[in-house]
Amino acid sequence: MKLFVFTMVCVFLQVSHQNPTGHWTLLPHILVVEAPWDQMPLRCLEQPAELLRKDAKIEDIFWRKDGNEEEQKGNTYMLEESLVGGNFTCHSKDGSLLNHTVVLIQDNETNRRKDENLNCSATNYNGEFLCSWPKLTGLGGKVAFIKARRVSDNYETQCSVDKSGRRWTCSSGQSNFICSVDKKKKRKRKISCRDEQHCPFTEESQHIYITVYVWRKYFYLDNYSKRFLLSEIVKPDKVEISKVNNTTIQWSYPSSWSSPYSYFPLSFEIAQLRRGCERCKDLCGDIKSTETLTFNSSDVCQFRVTQRRTKVVCVRAKDALCDSPWSKWSHIRDAGTFP
Repeated sequence: MKLFVFTMVCVFLQVSHQNPTGHWTLLPHILVVEAPWDQMPLRCLEQPAELLRKDAKIEDIFWRKDGNEEEQKGNTYMLEESLVGGNFTCHSKDGSLLNHTVVLIQDNETNRRKDENLNCSATNYNGEFLCSWPKLTGLGGKVAFIKARRVSDNYETQCSVDKSGRRWTCSSGQSNFICSVDKKKKRKRKISCRDEQHCPFTEESQHIYITVYVWRKYFYLDNYSKRFLLSEIVKPDKVEISKVNNTTIQWSYPSSWSSPYSYFPLSFEIAQLRRGCERCKDLCGDIKSTETLTFNSSDVCQFRVTQRRTKVVCVRAKDALCDSPWSKWSHIRDAGTFP
């Protein structure tokens, strides 16, 4: 069978140069139409006179949407907003497939809520980070495209996906990102990315900008974006606490944190609680009204429990040099031996 190519097919998505008429190509044979719109022509063959057999007629071309035959005939199918998206195929008179195009609908919403954007975090400065997006009940969704780049990168960014559909590569003259979709079903709204050209010992001057396109039910396309520096999203893993003696505890840096610790110092916050709920899942979850202490250290940390009748000691960490998030709390119970 001869190769038929849809008019607007391209190998790579160029999001920064989207078609001003409100439609653009996501991937070969996948067209995105921005709502609202009135009508838009969908062409079957770019040069039908050359591609059709001599005994065939243009008016014999018929269309199917999601497998069901449509009333419209001919080389051009007029998309209407009321028809929403779908899998459109065009066929010759004998039923042979001539071309196919999946049409996805994207709402042109400029006032997206803050909680509808990507949530990204990193556990260190090695260039890796995780991103997740909101769950929309009943709509499902799978990753259709990922684009990641440095904001001030003047080179054209080209993104492609491997045969598995889970590993994406975005390359330019100044950055090279590799992103993977989580294979676990319960975590399918998460991706992990790595900037292959990132140097942990160099101060970041260019923000990362990442966009994830999600193919929803009923042929809707959502996109979620975030712009950040790694120093803004770095969140250490939980520290591990142990007891030295009846009055002293100690902890060390998380094993996943960047080293040397003298170059990547952490601040620690300590809270001493006089209550010890045996059945509570999060003993340190509500300590807003409790006095806390904060100090810096680049080595193994020790702390002497000073409050009488202390039941629980909680510790968490953050980057000492940046205004980034705190880690989750770690805790240790007294077992009846704190003063």
